Amino acid sequence: MCGVVHDVELIFPILMKFKTLYYSDKLHLINPKGDVSITTLWSRPKQAITVLTELGIDLSPQTSRIAVVANLYGNGLQQMLRNLLWNPQIAYILVLGENLSNSRESLINFFKDGIEPTEYLGISTYKIVGTNRIIDGLVKPENFKNNIKVFQSGKLSDSKTHRFCLDFFKRLSPSLPCKIERINIPIPKTECQRYPSEPRYHSILRTTPISAWKELIFRLVRFGYHNTLKKGKRIELQNVKVIIEKPNEDANLSEYGFSLAHFQEYQQRILDSGLYEHSYTYGNRLRGYFEYNDKKVDSLQIVIQRFKEDLETRHAYVSLWDSRRDLPKGHGCPCLVSLFFRCFEGKLTLTATFRTHNAMDAWLENVYGLISIQRYIAENIGIPRGAITVFSHSISINTDVLNRAKAVANKRDKETQYDYNGNFTVTVDYESKELVVQQNYKGAIIAEYRGKTGQIIENQLVRDGAISEISHALYLGREIASKERLLNS
Repeated sequence: MCGVVHDVELIFPILMKFKTLYYSDKLHLINPKGDVSITTLWSRPKQAITVLTELGIDLSPQTSRIAVVANLYGNGLQQMLRNLLWNPQIAYILVLGENLSNSRESLINFFKDGIEPTEYLGISTYKIVGTNRIIDGLVKPENFKNNIKVFQSGKLSDSKTHRFCLDFFKRLSPSLPCKIERINIPIPKTECQRYPSEPRYHSILRTTPISAWKELIFRLVRFGYHNTLKKGKRIELQNVKVIIEKPNEDANLSEYGFSLAHFQEYQQRILDSGLYEHSYTYGNRLRGYFEYNDKKVDSLQIVIQRFKEDLETRHAYVSLWDSRRDLPKGHGCPCLVSLFFRCFEGKLTLTATFRTHNAMDAWLENVYGLISIQRYIAENIGIPRGAITVFSHSISINTDVLNRAKAVANKRDKETQYDYNGNFTVTVDYESKELVVQQNYKGAIIAEYRGKTGQIIENQLVRDGAISEISHALYLGREIASKERLLNS
């Protein structure tokens, strides 16, 4: 027994053991005395562990060089860097897996090129050089006194990645004692206020995806509830409906840290039936996951056929949720759960329902995916595209990116929105000594309201639900008050 312990100490002359500051429930600890960290990006850590096991790489809790295995979607970069500062015995980072949000470039560029000051929607902050990744700037590459080295390879299923891993551990230099002290730089806390609202009743109508997204972020920043989930602290609203009248791609996305090229790649991928290295993909759930009569169900092709048979069909409804698998398992489940296509007023409309939604980084990307799906169906049945409606049962932002969210909220479109219920004219009938409010729609008078006071008119308008836009209601209130003063003068 003593000899075994002595051998382990020779391999790992490091007294410091790996301890987590953030996401302890998400990290897969292998050997606390190891000096290698593996990040799997968007691939599952358990899949990486399976691949490494099959390759014969040492995963023993006593002798493995690997301390920890974890994924990195992008938003967790700040937490990852702080975990590494707290564990300076980590000398190597091995980056593997599928890269879907440029998190690989963000990590590599942080250590290679560093960070630089930038202005994010009027706020002075930092970004990682060569990327659009915003970072708080409190953690800098020079904070890492252990000269940490980053190595990268490709997908876990790629044979080149397998050879790379074998060669990496074969050539790995012996561990050296770690004499660097732990550093804890807390993630900056931001204060926020929640204004009163009904958190399950927010509806947004905007023309373009980007304007809808900005209004959505504003609603969350101002009205969102602070909740603590297993994933961390969130600001959340429920059952939010967003209608995009003209769902077309926006050219200028870089101002908000997005990439049109990346979104276009996502648009192609969402139509792909392949599963790749994920527990699910939307494309796979739509076109290759479900079976009927021992054949894969391509839901999009069936929808196209439905419309070709009956343009007014209401059976073009697609579910991505599999209760047999998703409900009992409880993880690795799709956030997009249903699509409903309808030919309405001569155009193809699409209503999408999401179980959960990351508003800051995922919502707009998801909308671009919906645009791609809607366009695919519309082109195949030969009709123009109409509005896209997005329902989010639970939509939230991470409190770690609250400053970014506030900057977006401050840049939202503040122009008066069009009232789809029509316009109003306010006059005075001096003969009957009444206020007269006429509702006009497309040039025709469709309703008339009369009363001795503005209060009477207000009650009639509320009774009929005559006004749909709050800014229009405020304007009309001023007009009625003005005419009431004139009537009583």
